[in-house]
Amino acid sequence: MNTLTIFLGMIGGPQIIIIVVVILLLFGGRKIPELMRGLGSGIKEFKDATKEDDEPSGKTEEEKK
Repeated sequence: MNTLTIFLGMIGGPQIIIIVVVILLLFGGRKIPELMRGLGSGIKEFKDATKEDDEPSGKTEEEKK
């Protein structure tokens, strides 16, 4: 069996609603958009970093610009 399934169990609609309510209670409605923007920028930086690793290292940073 998948260890994630064992750990979390079967996540369905009621569980997702409970998770969303808990997040709203912890952070409040005003803080969530700021958290999502931070998460999005972090994911974008991660993707950019992985793309840089995939490119051949023949060019330096100055030559790329």
